[in-house]
Parts: sequence; structure tokens; C-alpha cells
Amino acid sequence: MNERTERSDTGVRAIPRLGPADAAIFETFVVPRYLSAFGELALEMLAEGQDAQVIHLDCRTGYPDRGLALRLPGAYIYGCDPSPHAIELARAKAATMPDMISEYRVVDGLPVPYASHGFSHALTLHPVAAPQERARMIAEFARVLAPGGQALLAMPLRSSFQEIADLLREFALKNESAEITRQVESAVQVRPSVEMLGAELEEAGFGFVDVESRPLVLSYKSGRDFFEDPVTRLLLLPEFRSNLSLGDTDAAFAYVRGAIDRYWSDSAFELTVQVGCASGRRS
Repeated sequence: MNERTERSDTGVRAIPRLGPADAAIFETFVVPRYLSAFGELALEMLAEGQDAQVIHLDCRTGYPDRGLALRLPGAYIYGCDPSPHAIELARAKAATMPDMISEYRVVDGLPVPYASHGFSHALTLHPVAAPQERARMIAEFARVLAPGGQALLAMPLRSSFQEIADLLREFALKNESAEITRQVESAVQVRPSVEMLGAELEEAGFGFVDVESRPLVLSYKSGRDFFEDPVTRLLLLPEFRSNLSLGDTDAAFAYVRGAIDRYWSDSAFELTVQVGCASGRRS
């Protein structure tokens, strides 16, 4: 997996870009095992209508665009992503659905190259968790949506991945490192609560805001199983490393891997995720 780098107010953040092999793995394993939980919730909250114009930001391999097309008859779906390999796969998938009208473009960052106020729906799944990145995404929703248009942002909420945070706290304690403890606590606070995510949409000028959430549990046989899982490798671990803001996270995650094997040697290691989706209408 390659990375694109963007500079924000707090420094440089690495944003995963799917490579040629990763795009196929993402579609085959990550979507059904993990990302589908976010896509299904977004589709449940989707405001249906005729002849919709939908923009899917950071669309990766184009999930859940088929679901969007089924629920929005006559919709034109525009997908943007920094990975040409993911975009190629999204186009190939769309070509197998004759009634789906779509356009996929390689776009490196925000703002996207589309006119303001031209869309009825704007969607993203599992964006970068950092508050400044969320703010940029929500601001782009506000720019591209027509008055009354719907924004849908689905992502893991606060209290997700607590098992990993607990093991990192243990690593910090064993190393008597107050700095690592501080970084872990800071990383935990990066993700929004239900109330925070709703407030962020309202502050950006959205009305009729609703945030729904539901739990998801991912099960692993061992530490190796966790770290080699495509969900961990392609989505979770890059963001864990970035959010920790440590120069070298290898030792910390080596400890996590060993701890999973020690503590869950006779049972499955379960990782809990609070799947959330926020919906708002542009004023």
C-alpha cells in the first residue's frame, strides 16, 4: 500500500493509497468483513429520490455504489479516490451493472474538481479520524451539496478499538513512559462520540442531523491473525500508527501482538468497533 501525504494544521499525515494488489484484496476481504457494516448503515439512512446526483468521496473500490444505484433509481454516481488501481476496479464493477450510471476519477485531495452545489447526496466511508481531516471533509460536503442535499459520513466512533488501546497502555506502563501513555490517551480522543459528530455537522450548517451507531465485533485467532488480516493491514494499522504520533511504533505493536497471544491463547481475541453514521441536510 502506497501513501499520499497532506499537510494539515498539526503537521503531515499519511493517507493510505491502495496499490494494485491491495485494491483487489480490499474488495475481496475488507469490504465484506468490515466496511460493509459502515456501508449498510449509510444505506439505511439514505434519503431516497429520483434522478439523484451522488458524489462518493474517497470511494476506494466503489462500495457501496451498487446499493446507492438500487435505492436511487436514475442516479448518477461520481466516485473520487487517490488510488488509480482502486478507481480501475470501481469502474470494472460498475460496468457489470447495466443500469448503473457512474463516473470514477482519480483525485488526490480536497477540494474535488466538481462545481459547488451540484449534488443531492455526498457520502464517505471510514475517513481519516483526525478532527481537522473530518472538518475538511464536512466542509467539502457543504460545498458540493445543493440546498437540502444529504451528507452521509460513516466511521468508527469513540470507544472503538479499546482492546488495542488497553494493550498500548500496558506497554507504556511496563516501559514507564508517560509520553507513550499521553499519546495513547490522545489517540483515543481523536475519534468523535455520537454527540460530537452530530455537533460537527450542525456547526458546518447542516440541519436535520441524525447519528446512528451499532456495535461490531471482529474475531481473531492470534496476534499474527490480527496483524496479517487485510482489515488491520489496509485500514486500521496505518491510522493507529498515525494517531499515536510516535516516531517508532514497531516496539509498541510487537508488544500488542505478543500480548494477544499470551492473554487469548485459549480463546479468540475480539476487537470491538462502534460503527457510526451521521446524516445531515445542507441548509
